[in-house]
Amino acid sequence: MTAVGFTLQPEALFLDVLDELIHTAIDYAEIAPETTWFLDATGPVRPNGFHARFAELVASAGLFTVAHGVGLSLGGAADGDEARQAAWLARVRADCEVFGFRWYSEHLGATALDGEHLTLPLPVPMTATSAALIRSRLRAMQSVVPEVGVENSGFYFLWGEPLAEADFLGQLVRDPGHHLVLDLHNLYTLACNFDVEPAEYLARLPLERVIELHVSGGCDSDPAWLAGGATMRLDSHDGAVPEPVWRLLETVAPRCPGLRGITLERMESTVSAADVPSIAEELARVRAVAERC
Repeated sequence: MTAVGFTLQPEALFLDVLDELIHTAIDYAEIAPETTWFLDATGPVRPNGFHARFAELVASAGLFTVAHGVGLSLGGAADGDEARQAAWLARVRADCEVFGFRWYSEHLGATALDGEHLTLPLPVPMTATSAALIRSRLRAMQSVVPEVGVENSGFYFLWGEPLAEADFLGQLVRDPGHHLVLDLHNLYTLACNFDVEPAEYLARLPLERVIELHVSGGCDSDPAWLAGGATMRLDSHDGAVPEPVWRLLETVAPRCPGLRGITLERMESTVSAADVPSIAEELARVRAVAERC
């Protein structure tokens, strides 16, 4: 049976109000390793206070864990970044000794450019050169966890045709132990912002390589941000999962023979006690889909 997961976020209120659900409604916790670190450019990467709290929480709840990072910079080609990446993977390796990650995925894109660390990934050229670089980074990740993956993007611009991303992702996961994390809200965001059909994207994606599905909510941008009042869909993880994403989940999950987990994602600073009942309903809805896979 496919497992049900939920993200852990580095915020005391988030963990406090969702404690009961974490203990009763999920099978695994998804952790972004870098949210448990102090990132200090002048010194070594080291655990912060949430490292111990996450470890205690997953142990008390009897959960397994998976890692889902942002900052390794899978597609970054900056000169001199090798030392940073090596230190990054060494820290994830130490984390894995504590958490026992079953698989480790990263976002598609670049988060380290010319010595600057970016909060969100930027798109990379969808070329054979980029694909070879990203595959080499996935192989490096396998020195930490044998099963690794890359997530489809939620970008707001692309270097190339939007549907070509599905073909590009297929080039990245050809090697043994390389998988896809298919984020359905990211796909919905792509569809809204680039006027593409999700079904066309999915038809070009190797669904047999999907190890994990993500569902989450988001919002539309403020019309005042852009000239003419245009809006964009934002992958902000700050609210309820929209119905189009639920429909995608119902359609896609049975088509992924290697699926091991479905993860509900929610950002810190977006959850209060009043949100707990709706999040419980969403986890139950995820469970119903997972039990049919």
